[in-house]
Amino acid sequence: MGFIAILVIGAAAGFLATRLMGMQMGLFQTVAVGVLGAIIGSVVLRLLISALGAAAGFVGALLGALVLLWAYKVFIQRR
Repeated sequence: MGFIAILVIGAAAGFLATRLMGMQMGLFQTVAVGVLGAIIGSVVLRLLISALGAAAGFVGALLGALVLLWAYKVFIQRR
């Protein structure tokens, strides 16, 4: 993403964040809060997604193993 786009998005995010928190800041501080918040938020979100992705893989593997054992029990073990 370009530097100008980061500044615009940071300014918008900082503006909304300062208004939601009821704080008054200058333009530079507002943009800094938005840009730093975006960096922190993206790191936390990426960690959360990777953790949930690993957990989802484990749940999928467990469900697959259960289905396989059920199919073995129903179709093969009866013989």
